[in-house]
Amino acid sequence: MRPNMLTRTAISITAVVGLAAGTVAAAGTSFAASQSAATTAVSAQDVSILAVNNLGLDTARAKNWQCWLRDTGYNPGTIDGRLGTDSWKAAQRKFNDLGYNAGTVDGAVGPNTIRALQRYLNTYNYNLAVDGDAGPATRAAFWDFNSIGC
Repeated sequence: MRPNMLTRTAISITAVVGLAAGTVAAAGTSFAASQSAATTAVSAQDVSILAVNNLGLDTARAKNWQCWLRDTGYNPGTIDGRLGTDSWKAAQRKFNDLGYNAGTVDGAVGPNTIRALQRYLNTYNYNLAVDGDAGPATRAAFWDFNSIGC
């Protein structure tokens, strides 16, 4: 293999490894990066993926949820159909104000937030088990609840 071809191959492999680690910057430095730097890049990617939790809603229905939050006095941030931390913080504030105990207003969709959502949906006769599990019944009720557009 010619030296130029070998260099291109090494750079391509470096770019793929860097992109797999989650950053373009890492693509040029993946051989020089420490193990902790690579782990941090992967962790940052995981967090960004987990930061959006539509609980089975498509973009249109997620926008409906965001509009509903906004229209009931809780600012979800940008109405974009991506239920990120601002949307979930707004929902947690609303659920807490209603006495449904969503817990800490942190934008994370944990069991307390799911239980509060289930309690709220039950006020609309969805008859969900309040178990903190966003299983098929909870997702179906959340889907149905958000059928009305904004």
